[in-house]
Amino acid sequence: MTACKKYTFVDLFAGAGGFAEGFYQENFYALSHIEFNKYACDTLKSRMQFYNYQKDEIDSIIPVDMTQHNIFEIMNAQIKNREVDVIIGGPPCQSFSSQGKAKDKYGMQKDARNYLYESYMKVLNYYKPKFFVFENVEGILSTKINGKILIEKIFSDMKKNYNIIETKKTILQNAIDYGIPQDRKRVIIIGVRKDLKNINVNDIYEDLEEIKRGQKKYTVKDAIYDLPRLEPGEGEETIIFKNNKLNEYLLNIRSPKYGFLHNHVARKHNDLDKLRYYYMAKNKWSLKELYQNKPELRHKKIRKFNNSYAVQNFKKEARTIIAHLHKDGNQFIHPDYEQQRTFTAREAARIQSFPDDFIFPCSRTQQFLQIGNAVPPLMAKHIASVLKKYLEKI
Repeated sequence: MTACKKYTFVDLFAGAGGFAEGFYQENFYALSHIEFNKYACDTLKSRMQFYNYQKDEIDSIIPVDMTQHNIFEIMNAQIKNREVDVIIGGPPCQSFSSQGKAKDKYGMQKDARNYLYESYMKVLNYYKPKFFVFENVEGILSTKINGKILIEKIFSDMKKNYNIIETKKTILQNAIDYGIPQDRKRVIIIGVRKDLKNINVNDIYEDLEEIKRGQKKYTVKDAIYDLPRLEPGEGEETIIFKNNKLNEYLLNIRSPKYGFLHNHVARKHNDLDKLRYYYMAKNKWSLKELYQNKPELRHKKIRKFNNSYAVQNFKKEARTIIAHLHKDGNQFIHPDYEQQRTFTAREAARIQSFPDDFIFPCSRTQQFLQIGNAVPPLMAKHIASVLKKYLEKI
């Protein structure tokens, strides 16, 4: 990749770069990645190296807090007076998520992350790109702060300089409709700068609908069927691995010529959990059914949520890959009962549509955290392809 690429983007709350990956694949050029987590920055830098960015551009990626007073000084040093075509990003979503609200006695109303969208808006109104893409969890649509619906304030702020769509049915998108084997509903708000009179934001969403109409639905099996079988505690961070007979889904995320496999390492599990995984996967039981049929495997403290242990189904899409994976993988029990384990980071990454050559150069805990928080790259790629079409009209 060279610096003369026509279209540019800025990546806010970048995480590991799942959103950015989709734009990279559509030949957009990253002017700036802003991310607070040190380990996520390491992953961003690794991927920039993969795409042949200059050393000084890679070295400029350091942990940055979006709220710090010199944010524009930092970003201007990276952007270097170049025009920004698109800003992408999604403020941290834990305070908007249903899980977060359920676990917090204040329903996350006092969480400072509720206001990080203001930092996104501040950067958006400073650089005024032609387009923006704002991503967040479905829960942001119902979040109330001091009795007021937050999304209405966000819409109002966005509409000062951009045309958007507020219809919830339109902006709520599901990854499975984009050819990703995962039920993952996310709010995707696309904005068109108001002076671009020849571009109607409705047309952008209609183009996305057209893309979705042409997609197949893929399953967990489609995503992970070829990966080496592992027992708990087995696996290495990088192994030599070839698959010359890739299915349709894997052809989107792996080259037949690629000769390695990364981050496919299984967690260690205690003997009781291994038995729970075995019986649940073999019999396709829920945790409640396991308790009924194998009372000796009941937890001493009964789990609050019946879905705290769940087997993924080879014949269906996966449930939403979540950041909680960094704590345990019990909601992602491998459907092959003989393996008696939960998903590896690579299995989760494949279900998120990360390319197999996308390496997470960090601890396994951080790998799961980064994968669970990411925008699926294949979904981002489809969005980028549509925006590129409209940038060509300007």
